Amino acid sequence: MMLANPATKYVPFVPFAKDFSERTWPSRRITQPPIWMSTDLRDGNQSLIEPMSVERKVRFFEQLVKIGFKEIEVGFPSASQTDFDFVRKLIDEKRIPRDVTIIVLTQSREDLITRTAEAAAGAHRAIIHLYNAVAPAFRKVVFNMTREQIKGIATTGTALVKQAMAKYPQTQWGYEYSPEVFSTTEPEFALEVSNAVADIWQPTPDNKMILNLPATIEATSPNLYADQIEWMHKNLARRDSIVLSVHPHNDRGTAVAAAEFAVMAGADRIEGCLFGSGERTGNVDLVTLALNLYTQGVHPGLDFSDIDEVRRCAEYCNQLPVHPRHPYAGDLVFTAFSGSHQDAIKKGFAQQQADAVWEVPYLPIDPADLGRSYDAVIRVNSQSGKGGVSYLLEQEHGLALPRRLQIEFSRAIQRVTDETGSEVTADAVYGIFKQEYLELHTPWKLIRHRIVGDPAAGEGRDFRVEADVEVNGERRTIVGEGNGAISAFVAALGLPVKVMDYHEHAIGAGADTRAASYVEVRVGDAPTGFGVGIDRDIVTASFHALLSAVNRHMAANPGQVEVPADEAVSA
Repeated sequence: MMLANPATKYVPFVPFAKDFSERTWPSRRITQPPIWMSTDLRDGNQSLIEPMSVERKVRFFEQLVKIGFKEIEVGFPSASQTDFDFVRKLIDEKRIPRDVTIIVLTQSREDLITRTAEAAAGAHRAIIHLYNAVAPAFRKVVFNMTREQIKGIATTGTALVKQAMAKYPQTQWGYEYSPEVFSTTEPEFALEVSNAVADIWQPTPDNKMILNLPATIEATSPNLYADQIEWMHKNLARRDSIVLSVHPHNDRGTAVAAAEFAVMAGADRIEGCLFGSGERTGNVDLVTLALNLYTQGVHPGLDFSDIDEVRRCAEYCNQLPVHPRHPYAGDLVFTAFSGSHQDAIKKGFAQQQADAVWEVPYLPIDPADLGRSYDAVIRVNSQSGKGGVSYLLEQEHGLALPRRLQIEFSRAIQRVTDETGSEVTADAVYGIFKQEYLELHTPWKLIRHRIVGDPAAGEGRDFRVEADVEVNGERRTIVGEGNGAISAFVAALGLPVKVMDYHEHAIGAGADTRAASYVEVRVGDAPTGFGVGIDRDIVTASFHALLSAVNRHMAANPGQVEVPADEAVSA
């Protein structure tokens, strides 16, 4: 049961005895990408319910290389034979590109370090990553050691790593050290240990050492983590010889912000996993971080041009799904159901010019940049409005509905979604549209027509229309005259019909071009309503549209308007 006063049990971590007033990071911006290191095959893999098979590991490794990662942590080879064999497979089968560096993790024990070096020996470039926990809770609860003893583990392990590497000069070695649980360690002690390790390793500006400062447990807000990173950045004894790295976890759900702030605070490198895989709530999500940069105009140096392929690979190898609302990669992240959102997106696409600055509302990135189509951008359910419905008709079927028709038809969709409670697909939207406007042929149905006069001549010229129609299944010929083809056809119907508005456009191009006609009419004193007609001939399409509107009115208002007798309308 939750406590009424959690302060009796939980004490907030305060990294500094007083406020860190020297911070400069809040005013900085990220203008270039950090060094990326994927730990999917180590930290990500060890967190899985069922760790990856060798086949899955190989597939994941190849995907990471394809994306563009140049540093990949491939395992903890001293911890399991499976990890050892996998590292050897990559090396012995020459699966590692020469510009890719593999990283292998070890604890600070001589036998484990020796085994780790054996696993990575023969790789063109390899880094041994040594870690030991330095936080007060671990010193007290786990190890029962003093500060000096904890520091001794780090320095002794570093010296042992140097000795182990010297046995395999054919490999270009690098070194990484992590004061584990840095996030809840006193900054001055973390600095003391880190400087002592660097004194043993003796890095230079031309041969740098990686110092990784992990938020092993995310225990503070992202701004305080950034303060810790900046303090270390400013106080390290050999800063010009160190690649300052961060490894944020997501216990508080703010790892992405913590990583971005850390780079602003001086970090050079980020460790994480695709889609945030990892122990407990996971490591920082490298996909989100990289694409956040991309949307700010900074290329991350990683290629997510086929985000669906990357997601499928991660899901297959991890045997865990990526949430449909996951930033950038989820199935629904570029999908709008809300009517107001759909309307804004539709208008944004209509105005967006190729090669112009991206300004489509609600979409921070062009889905096409990630290999996603626009097919699923707008989907229709009971929350949707006219914008989404009309977008689907225009994208899928080339129908550019006038605004008032959008409103009218959205009501028909709303009836269906309210009744079913389900989403309506693009095909279903078009099916409802056809049923509502294009397939209603009772009581009036046009068979053929003939026009005397020039439909393009404009007003002031008399037109005569002769049309063969079916009225309630009975064949008849009707005749009408007017100052245009539409007015002549209205006269031929012999009904109290007044055309209020008219729109037309072409569908398709070339030999397959068809015409779409939208007619808004008032029958008698009733409210206006639309009809729609589609035909290869624009005049025929407009006549179909008129009859569509009339038939819809009569279906909705039975008995209000009578069909004229045959002799009243025939020639």
